[in-house]
Amino acid sequence: MVLDDLGSSLRGTLDDLRGKSRLSEEDIEDIVKEIQRSLLQADVDVGLVQDLSDSIETRALEEEPPAGTTPRDWVLRIVYEELVDLVGESTELPLEEQTIMLAGLYGSGKTTTAAKMAWWFSTKGLRPAIIQTDTDRPGAYDQSKEMAERAEVDFYGDPDEDDPVKIARDGLEATENADVRIVDTAGRDGLNEELIEQIERIEQEVQPDRDLLVLDAAMGQSAKSQAADFEAAIGIDGVVITKLDGTAKGGGALAAVNETDSTIAFLGSGETVKDIERFEPSGFISRLLGMGDLKQLTERVERAMEETQEGDEEDWDPEDMLEGQFTLKDMRKQMQTMNNMGPLDQVMDMIPGLGGGLMDQLPDDAMDVTQERMRDFDVIMDSMTEEELENPRVVGQSRTRRICRGSGKPEERVRELLQQHKQMEQMLKQFQGMGDGDMERMMKQMQQGGGGGGGGMGGMGGGGMGPFGD
Repeated sequence: MVLDDLGSSLRGTLDDLRGKSRLSEEDIEDIVKEIQRSLLQADVDVGLVQDLSDSIETRALEEEPPAGTTPRDWVLRIVYEELVDLVGESTELPLEEQTIMLAGLYGSGKTTTAAKMAWWFSTKGLRPAIIQTDTDRPGAYDQSKEMAERAEVDFYGDPDEDDPVKIARDGLEATENADVRIVDTAGRDGLNEELIEQIERIEQEVQPDRDLLVLDAAMGQSAKSQAADFEAAIGIDGVVITKLDGTAKGGGALAAVNETDSTIAFLGSGETVKDIERFEPSGFISRLLGMGDLKQLTERVERAMEETQEGDEEDWDPEDMLEGQFTLKDMRKQMQTMNNMGPLDQVMDMIPGLGGGLMDQLPDDAMDVTQERMRDFDVIMDSMTEEELENPRVVGQSRTRRICRGSGKPEERVRELLQQHKQMEQMLKQFQGMGDGDMERMMKQMQQGGGGGGGGMGGMGGGGMGPFGD
């Protein structure tokens, strides 16, 4: 993710402050130097780096922390507030009828972004449509049409038409029943007069409510000049930063946003239509600093549960697990929900006290191994009888050998599944009888644990949490 190295280095620097009752000027200087180094390595503009570090240093030296606040937590709060101010607000995108035009160079990810945004709007109860006007890039029409089908949204394009403006005009008519129309435009290796003229003509035709610039996170500081050129040509209302799942530093995109005096609308990562999130400054920086993001986590959980329910022959209510017997069928549903939430490392980053520093300590392949275990568990359960799924306690040595033969998995993995089920069953029993007040207190502890750096749910890390405990 953008500035990931900054988060890791900052957390390490702040951890050195634990136990201190007061901070010296030397402590503050060390923190500021670390921030400067990390931001510059992330391709953030030098001017922005200097302004940010000056603000943090001034506040840390001159402002008095509230009573009862540790120096570490106070500095963490200052860094959080200043970084939120740096990335700015989120682009205004009301959930109502509108037309959005996407602009950007070749390889920025416009076509994929159009489908991702359309899918996102569809999850908000709106009917989106994609209008593909790129007549220059071979395969643009086919790619866009396929992505629209994956997103299950309306699509318009004309592979036989050479005039992008006519396609845009016809597309508006063909998608008149859509609530949100996303117009994808052509790109170039560089912003030349031909591209500017074409985008201006399309803009005049569709009269978009918002123009969004799509930027590859790997662009570095060249993103600044590119954003300035697009701003001068058509005006930019917001930026979409793409390809955050790779090794991209991403800081150049922040400079681009600052250059155009615009804001960030979406963050894109991965190849599927679901790999997108609405940019929320506070949650983004919270995850960066290891403080979690409960809002984003809640949205993912709700969406994942809805997807898990789709197509089921029988209704499944998670609350039933708190009232009756917890079966392997229940465990499988929970695993499916987890899988629908996306990569586990992203989910862990959203949980206060479990992301950030804890994730830095895990081996690089830890999440891959966990995903592999979940897939093995699913295969093993396919080889179990209805009785065994309903009551795992009946699985003895002879049944275990039969299940191994049917699934092709070793006995050790079957025993892991049964042990995992037992641990989850014991954990759920702790929640039985818990009232609303108890749940509210638990959620408050989670939030405090994230901000305080290690309390809350961080204490549950060693015992494993559902199917991703190890």
